[in-house]
Amino acid sequence: MSTTQFDKIYHGLSLEVGKFRIAHSGMAWKGEENEKVVALPSGDIKWAQWFRVARNFQLRVGLKDRRRETFDGFVREDHDRLASLLKQYFAVTLEVKDVTFKGWNWGVTDIQGQDLAFLVSNKTAFELPLNQVANSNIAGKTEVSLEFASSASPGKKSSRNAPDEMTEIRFYVPGTHVRVRGSDAGSQKSDDEEGEEMSAAQAFHDAIKEKAEIGQVAGDLVLSFEEVLVLTPRGRYDLDMFIDFLRLRGKTYDYKILYSSISKLFLLPKDDQHVLFILGLSTPIRQGQTRYQYLVMQFAREEETTAELNMSEEDIAKYDKLKKQYEDPTFEVVSGVFRALSKKKIIGSGAFQSRGGHPGIKANFKAVQGDLFMLEKYIFFVSKQPMLIELSDIHQCVFSRVGAGMGAAAARTFDLKIITKGGPEFTFTSINKEEHEPVESYLKDKKIKLKNDMVPELDVLVAGAGDSDEEMQSVASSGDERPRPRVGGDDDDSEEDEDFEASSSDAGSPTESESDSSGGGVTASDASGDRELAKGSKTKKLTKKKAKTKAKGSDDEDEDEPEKPKKAAAKPKPKPAKSKKDDDAMDVDDEKPKPKPKPKVKSTAKDDEDGPAKKKLKISA
Repeated sequence: MSTTQFDKIYHGLSLEVGKFRIAHSGMAWKGEENEKVVALPSGDIKWAQWFRVARNFQLRVGLKDRRRETFDGFVREDHDRLASLLKQYFAVTLEVKDVTFKGWNWGVTDIQGQDLAFLVSNKTAFELPLNQVANSNIAGKTEVSLEFASSASPGKKSSRNAPDEMTEIRFYVPGTHVRVRGSDAGSQKSDDEEGEEMSAAQAFHDAIKEKAEIGQVAGDLVLSFEEVLVLTPRGRYDLDMFIDFLRLRGKTYDYKILYSSISKLFLLPKDDQHVLFILGLSTPIRQGQTRYQYLVMQFAREEETTAELNMSEEDIAKYDKLKKQYEDPTFEVVSGVFRALSKKKIIGSGAFQSRGGHPGIKANFKAVQGDLFMLEKYIFFVSKQPMLIELSDIHQCVFSRVGAGMGAAAARTFDLKIITKGGPEFTFTSINKEEHEPVESYLKDKKIKLKNDMVPELDVLVAGAGDSDEEMQSVASSGDERPRPRVGGDDDDSEEDEDFEASSSDAGSPTESESDSSGGGVTASDASGDRELAKGSKTKKLTKKKAKTKAKGSDDEDEDEPEKPKKAAAKPKPKPAKSKKDDDAMDVDDEKPKPKPKPKVKSTAKDDEDGPAKKKLKISA
């Protein structure tokens, strides 16, 4: 019996090269590295196709159980020899399938067995294996997203030489589709039972889910929970647990999670009423561009469930700590079944307790608020995007208080910066200062290097008191000095007016000063409200004005030398304000009866008034 061999042939999507042999009894492929053998008996071979693919040409063989096997790496010259061998040994014709090279991104999809084919001009552009589809989501009203399972083993890092993989593809499916009701024969369908209209994207999504067996029962359902509150990714999902995988069914997204992809299980009390059950995934689930490495479920502490597993006693005996019936709180039932089926230990809250007796403390990471749990081997920040830090990976922890110099109010919280050995830093802020002592003792017990940059409370209080003293001094001083710049602002006017008063006020009688001060309501300073503000410090102002008039008096010695001693008595400031209005000021002075006994002095005052008054007019103009 003759056997024909082809070298450097690949099986399926494998990267391993091997040898392909064909004989009358069937065909087989054997890898060169691990010597894996794939054998196809002659009785199972039903059809064969010849494709142009990325790795030269492909022989696609269909089997009687609707499976198919593919072998890549053939060259063009092998076609005729293969066609004759298949016809001779198996009575099968090798069909040549055309592939389009137009590169168009619009066409028609067709589900062909276990493949989704994308056709352009009735020719295949590419094919997608539906058994590799991990999830299908409707992204918008007209987009359907397909996510593919990674070929890498869960929990293992991919090699540097590993090829690129497509993880997601999106199809734009516009329009509507009519789902036909009734039997397939159509004879039993009535006229009014035309069908249900739905979006084409929804119909395409449902077809993919059905053919790809996303969430389909690959085995018997073990246990199911309805409307479970999931915080990350947020929503309510039906939880279906099978022997090998978990199915999450939501309104928009469906997920199929293998138990082998679960790396860690956490059961942590959130508060007195709720408990968090968290799944750590080695292969994150996706919603669009967002990856979720942790699945956070929340259960009410007092909620109880009575459940019976759909498993035989023999199967239950294969798993550790798995019971046939449960009548316990819901979170204990869910966590117990997960622990048994995933064969992972549950990590609890540990011995750490905050001031309030809780295993976690409130903290912020950037703008996200969450709970910071201090566990035996981890520091776990549970929020919208949970973050797990291993204690063995921590290089140093730094305590700091931001804004301590701002006063005692800023000392109510502190910040905790965690510096890892790999380099990244995580800063948790707005932690209550009462939690500093238990957190510090916890880190010391774990023998983690600590650094305290917090300002002692005494220094904070002193700093706050110093600030308040400065504020009080500024307030106290402002009571005396606030009118001062306003008075000084009128110095240009008041200095000239004081010179005028020095020569005009002969006796400086109290009645004259009172009348002058009472008549000062028409001055510019009073119009701006300065006079009322300055009333409280009138004595100080007058004393300063005396000093100013003395300083100014030296400039007018030629005219006022004989009346120098009277300059000190020239207190009334308002008179210059009256001089701002020439005619009115002069009329008021003439009408006063009291200055009449001293006409000589008054006449000189008038002479002096004319000069400054004109000068004043020029300045005001």
